[in-house]
Amino acid sequence: MSGIHHVTAIAGKARRNFDFYTRTLGLRFVKRTVNFDDPGTYHFYYGDEAGRPGTILTFFPWEHAAPGRGGVGQTHQTAFRVPVSSLGWWTHRLTEKGVAYEPLEKRFGESVLAFTDPDGMSLSLVGIPGAENEAGWSNGDVPVEHAIRGFHGVTLLLDSAAKTGAILTDVLGYKEAAREGSIIRYQATATPGGYVDIYEAKGFMTGRQGRGSVHHIAFRATTDVEQAAMAKKLIEKHGMRPTEQLDRNYFRSIYFREPGGVLFEIATDQPGFAVDEPVESLGRELKLPAFLEGHRAEIVKVLPVLDEETVS
Repeated sequence: MSGIHHVTAIAGKARRNFDFYTRTLGLRFVKRTVNFDDPGTYHFYYGDEAGRPGTILTFFPWEHAAPGRGGVGQTHQTAFRVPVSSLGWWTHRLTEKGVAYEPLEKRFGESVLAFTDPDGMSLSLVGIPGAENEAGWSNGDVPVEHAIRGFHGVTLLLDSAAKTGAILTDVLGYKEAAREGSIIRYQATATPGGYVDIYEAKGFMTGRQGRGSVHHIAFRATTDVEQAAMAKKLIEKHGMRPTEQLDRNYFRSIYFREPGGVLFEIATDQPGFAVDEPVESLGRELKLPAFLEGHRAEIVKVLPVLDEETVS
């Protein structure tokens, strides 16, 4: 099955990020770990009850990160799925919580409510007919009937769509589905996380990554074998140079920078987020990979404190 596995972004203050995504948006705090390459920084994972592929938004909260700047070579917007009947409720909630949002608009025939998080990350809620029949999760802040049902997709802002589109269709399992003005929509088989829109903006200024920016987008590989075949095709047919496979504890990953400049990852569905704690208690404890476990005390000392009551 193809589609988005997860999206990883850069935040500022850890506690502010945690409060916004668990309280304002009502996502589940699926995993609290650290950036394996920078263990003095948290790596937060938010998603649905079990952290299924296609629902996971992750963050590196670097408190002193400079703000990013939107532009070419960046993810322009990350979109979530909600029942179409819930858009009115969400408009009221964003108003109540003081979250800046745009007037409701139509894209590819769908109703879209765009807004930004406290770090300036561009997000949207897309009203999907029938999404109310999909499993929802609630921690009490957002009623289950209005809950986010994972990703709808992402919009990339690129100088040209052709080479990136070729990788999406030839390697990552997407098909071109529609065009609307300068936007080309690609669709995969997965729900949630089945759409990538490429907004062609030739000559637009180049973006700069920072606080409020997406760091990378991860796409699904069901198995290691499938991932290896995708890597082979990237090398032989598209001239890409993916990394060797890296073990991220909850999935195994390869990375490459696609022709438009966005960092892509291909992540395996397995082993999933329940590999080191049961589903019912996901996100309650700081989880470290084996190679960092011996440094737990010093790592905990430098990480920002989260209120344990709110995490549990």
